[in-house]
Amino acid sequence: MTYFKLVKKYTNEALKLNKEQEAIKLLVLELSGYDGASFLIHYHDEIDKDKEDLIVKAIREYLDLNHPIQHILGYSYFYGRRFIVDNRVLIPRPETEELVSYVLQTYDDVFESKKVDCVDIGTGSGAIAVTLAIEEPNMNVSASDISSDALDVAKQNALINQANITFYQGDMLAPFIKQNKKFDILVSNPPYICDDEYVQDIVKDNEPHLALFGGVDGLKFYDVILKDASKILNTPNIIAFEHSYSKKKEMLALAKKYFPNGKSEVIKDLNGLDRIMIIVNK
Repeated sequence: MTYFKLVKKYTNEALKLNKEQEAIKLLVLELSGYDGASFLIHYHDEIDKDKEDLIVKAIREYLDLNHPIQHILGYSYFYGRRFIVDNRVLIPRPETEELVSYVLQTYDDVFESKKVDCVDIGTGSGAIAVTLAIEEPNMNVSASDISSDALDVAKQNALINQANITFYQGDMLAPFIKQNKKFDILVSNPPYICDDEYVQDIVKDNEPHLALFGGVDGLKFYDVILKDASKILNTPNIIAFEHSYSKKKEMLALAKKYFPNGKSEVIKDLNGLDRIMIIVNK
């Protein structure tokens, strides 16, 4: 069978099962061993039997067992880099790449290439922390998570991507308050799905609930972080969050409550949804 016929066969099956056709294409591409351009050149080549068996097995795992393709492959891409992911951590989303971009942009505006200390709260896979450390060498980055399993993954990703991160285990800001650590930038993508909100089975059944659900209104961890943020922040400082697209009003209210003199802004993501909050305190 050629790659073309394989993709056609299983994207048709995915369509019938109401599964994502793009997931099939990505699995075939990644497991083919080719990069994007080379894959197109070999699109009508016959696949050797061992490789075909490997690809079909992965496709069946996605179609029949409803496993995310990132878990099947064992990795995901974030900001052009490969990150290990499994059921111990949340799979990095494109919206979080946008959060990182806005943190880097705001850093340039506020700190103008000065050396700064940055902390990523609830780091999960480490995607945010690792990316910031690599993209901006002037950032000395720390990261925390309550889950030791998640930290194991994050440490592997820092090692693989050659990023220098200091990791702490603990709940939200607790490890930094305890050690009297101070930072110039605080960034976080905490759990923000409401406890009773509908979640797709492929997410609910495969990703850690600890990283998904944010209390009755989805705002629990933002309140926890903002309430104590001043204890670990220097002045000036930047606070940056990813949050639910439906919580703009509530997020601005929280920012006003805890940082009344700060400049708060909610930014739309590429889909036009309110997704990113930036607070600048000078």
